[in-house]
Amino acid sequence: MKKVRVVQTAKDTGDRLTPKEDLSLSPGPGEAPHSIRIDASQCFQTIEGFGGAFTESAAVTFYKLPVEKQAEVLRAYFDPKTGIGYTFCRTHIHSCDFSSGNYAYDEVANDHELLHFSIERDRQALLPMIRAALQAAGGSLKLLATPWSPPAWMKTNGQMSQGGKLKPDCRETWAKYYCRYIREYEQENIPIWGLSVQNEVEAAQPWESCLYSAEEERDFVRDHLGPTLQREGLADTHLLVFDHNRDHMLEHARVIYEDPAAARYVWGTAFHWYVGDWFDNVQRLHDAYPEKKLLFTEGCQEGGPHLGEWSLGERYARSMINDLNRWTVGWIDWNMVLDETGGPNHVGNYCSAPIMIDTRSCEILYQSSYYYIGHFSRYIRPGARRIHCTSDSDALETTAFLNPDGQIVVILLNRTSQVVSFALRFEGHSALAESLPNSVATFLFP
Repeated sequence: MKKVRVVQTAKDTGDRLTPKEDLSLSPGPGEAPHSIRIDASQCFQTIEGFGGAFTESAAVTFYKLPVEKQAEVLRAYFDPKTGIGYTFCRTHIHSCDFSSGNYAYDEVANDHELLHFSIERDRQALLPMIRAALQAAGGSLKLLATPWSPPAWMKTNGQMSQGGKLKPDCRETWAKYYCRYIREYEQENIPIWGLSVQNEVEAAQPWESCLYSAEEERDFVRDHLGPTLQREGLADTHLLVFDHNRDHMLEHARVIYEDPAAARYVWGTAFHWYVGDWFDNVQRLHDAYPEKKLLFTEGCQEGGPHLGEWSLGERYARSMINDLNRWTVGWIDWNMVLDETGGPNHVGNYCSAPIMIDTRSCEILYQSSYYYIGHFSRYIRPGARRIHCTSDSDALETTAFLNPDGQIVVILLNRTSQVVSFALRFEGHSALAESLPNSVATFLFP
């Protein structure tokens, strides 16, 4: 008889990634009104990892904590046993809205040789936090870097904010800028796993932003960034395009992927969750271009800190299950920590984070999203393969994975206010269980 380990987080209980009593997988179908069926013989995509974003705002907030509480936050995110095992993170190339202010690494107009390029600003808080996280993660962490805008002097509107476009005569310089950034971070012993070309290519925002049509991004990758990465010995850098919402991801990526000279440089498409779900577009993009990867790179609860709201965690888990079930290979949250206001943010675009810090009392406030994300990131390890898993209940949303060590991981989300009884079915065996209202559970076997 096989034992099934159960870990649970549930509203109106004390359960927060809490181990529960083991279930028994017994021969036979078992009697239950609903079923979760797992078939490990059908495998799909391989998982790269899960994580969150290092921003200057996160780092500045992090360093307002005393040293022992800094260590607690690092363990909470990066320890695979006592924390939630983050392995795949994102950061910004010079400033974004979640920076203390607007800055670029080279602000000297027409410095096409990048003689004045410097990452000194990042050494104040951002680089030290990344370095501390690398150590907490055991020395291995994939890091995706993304620009929100080129420097103002490379823009058609003369500023890093309010959209604008990359000037045609700055395309080659901007391509070299990415490479210089990678080399400078390498000198800080922080390897860059990948780049996305531009954050939110369709958004003209009051903060750092830059607009690219699909054709413009295609041409920049094909004629400038791709060749420059190769020429600089950085061809193994994973390059992603789009990095915006699911609604237009298929149309945008198609333009790039249909040009073989551009597509050969592109590892995959990055996407976010804002404006609507559009989960089917994730599947459609995979179906059209199965050789290209799909990576979720940003999501957060907008409009303030939302302290203590349970719905945050459910939004995360629902998105993660739907994206993973549609061939997404990794899932990266936005800011890892923010202060009690949902900032700092230099344009007032306050948001929530899985860990909030009350900087007045130095209290660490774990939000529901932290625990819900942890049900995935702690247990689904890099190299895991998604396996076939189905639910016959609209109340039970599920996904399942086979870890490299042979362990099966099943995630079960119940966003309803009802207890739902079900049978977990695997290879002619079944285990009877109940899903609590507003809960998420992880089942592990053998």
